[in-house]
Amino acid sequence: MDRRQFIRKAGLVSTGAAASVGTLAMPAIAQSMPEIKWRLASSFPKSTDAIFGSSELFAKTVSEATDGKFQIQVFPAGELVPPLQVLDAVQNDTVEITHTASYYFIGKDLTFAIATSLPFGLNTRQQQAWILQGGGLELFNDFLANYNAVMLLGGNTGTQMGGWFRNEINSVADLKGLKFRVGGVGGKVLSALGVVPQQIPAPDIYPALEKGTIDATEWVGPYDDERLGLYQVAKYYYYPSFWEGSSALQYMINKKKWDELPQAYKAVLKAAAALANDDMTAAYDARNFAALKRLVAQGVQLRPFSREILDAAYDAAFKLYEDEAAKNPAFKKIYEPWKQFRAESYQWFRVAEYNFDSYVYSQQAAGK
Repeated sequence: MDRRQFIRKAGLVSTGAAASVGTLAMPAIAQSMPEIKWRLASSFPKSTDAIFGSSELFAKTVSEATDGKFQIQVFPAGELVPPLQVLDAVQNDTVEITHTASYYFIGKDLTFAIATSLPFGLNTRQQQAWILQGGGLELFNDFLANYNAVMLLGGNTGTQMGGWFRNEINSVADLKGLKFRVGGVGGKVLSALGVVPQQIPAPDIYPALEKGTIDATEWVGPYDDERLGLYQVAKYYYYPSFWEGSSALQYMINKKKWDELPQAYKAVLKAAAALANDDMTAAYDARNFAALKRLVAQGVQLRPFSREILDAAYDAAFKLYEDEAAKNPAFKKIYEPWKQFRAESYQWFRVAEYNFDSYVYSQQAAGK
């Protein structure tokens, strides 16, 4: 796709302006724009190619749409900045942009989690709808102004798996004292059930599980988990990850740098982020089932979390949210409209989406 096609398809030029664009000639416009070079510090390693690759697609699209005038160099986790310090790097202008998951920063404020995922929150489509059409983006950019940052959606893994366990987990009692590599708000919820959450970066997960330093771990889903080789040291694979019914990622941009951009470049960044956002979700939806079949062929045992565990975790999660809203005005400001959107969205999905899915699955299960 050439740059003019991209700009038209991405909606950067309105239909009414199409004739004038053709008259002005895009290369002439590009020549009048400034040359800009940014560095993007990712929170993700290259091995998570569906995630890291989406930020490379983002940067490539920005370059092609501007005839190379706007260059973004993408660095994997740890190469420029430690993966959990990328927001600090954006905030203090060490780098201009990061690709990350906002819930990595709940140590600063639990409010950060809502943009990525809250346990028992929204599914992928609902999360995207809330952010893009339900007021979530505006609320979060108002919140992020306190951190000198601006947010664009940066992809979604879809509903994740519940993780790898050395032993079967059938009840809440089985969770007591379990050393589980799980982060974010999921760790806070599970700790209320007796789990001992562990924070371990991706490269260290396999050896920790192999040596018994931890009893269980979660990562993403079949495609990424297979690449880490976790099935070689733990055979019980649980679903679903109730703490990540979706996992929305973000591009966070230094606000001062964003405000300095020409409007055309802002539009290009928005369109490139939208393309990368859709591409990542499609990549996981396309790749996960084939990976799951390979894992089962290796002897992996699929297990659902019991209703007892889900019910206990659900109650613990919403107690945590209500307690946080009572003491944290920033959390309450976003949580209350999020909660209302969640209630309404699930009512709508129950009418059409879930009934359609349930019927089609029943027909497939019957061999039709």
